[in-house]
Amino acid sequence: MNFYIMTLFPEMVLSGLKTSILARGMDNGYIHVEAYNIRDYADNKHNKVDDYTYGGGAGMLMQAQPIYSCYQDIMKNIKEKDPDASVRVVYVTPQGSVFNQNMVREFSQSDNIIFLCGHYEGIDERVLEEIVTDYVSIGDYVLTGGELPAMVMIDAISRLVPGVLNNEESAQTESFDDGLLEYPQYSRPEVWMDKKVPSVLLSGNHANVDVWRFEKSLERTKERRPELYEKYVETHPDEFTAKSLKKRRKILDRIAEAEEN
Repeated sequence: MNFYIMTLFPEMVLSGLKTSILARGMDNGYIHVEAYNIRDYADNKHNKVDDYTYGGGAGMLMQAQPIYSCYQDIMKNIKEKDPDASVRVVYVTPQGSVFNQNMVREFSQSDNIIFLCGHYEGIDERVLEEIVTDYVSIGDYVLTGGELPAMVMIDAISRLVPGVLNNEESAQTESFDDGLLEYPQYSRPEVWMDKKVPSVLLSGNHANVDVWRFEKSLERTKERRPELYEKYVETHPDEFTAKSLKKRRKILDRIAEAEEN
């Protein structure tokens, strides 16, 4: 999968992404990340890419032509490699749809994603209308530029690209994958600061472990993200029938009894 970032600060995004799991994914050829400096496409000797806004107002606006020229260069490179490749252009903006795990899964099916990172007071609307396919936000707050949100999205999407994670299962058992927050997890030692690992996790009974983890995910989601919990209850009615609840409660009672002993 290929990621292209149109930015005024290519060194910022590349230094942040070329580390840890993403660096390994790049080294092994599962993902490709390339940053394009929008200033390189300015048509003036000072590489100026911003100007005053029509109609007045504070601040400067990024101009359309340098961005469009940068976009054309990226598209040329993409189409030379594969004329039929799918391309999405994501403008990182607080006005966009809020990024979530469903969006991560959708984006991970694309061949190429181009991220457009804005600065100053934003970007000339005309170039956005010309090239952008998706307007995306990482939250209801304003940052100094789009580079950090682009890095967040690339990190999340890359985790679902086959081969990037060593353990494929780990991408399927994390928070939000099934609509719930992840259950609590433990490692050695068995006792730390007088706190013991729950005995069910040491029992070797995988069916009981699954029930315990599911129940803990429900509890944690209800407590910390009640809106997600309500949505899960709505969309998974089979989990909350009297029969299902009774079956889980029976197992959980046995687990609690074993914990006491």
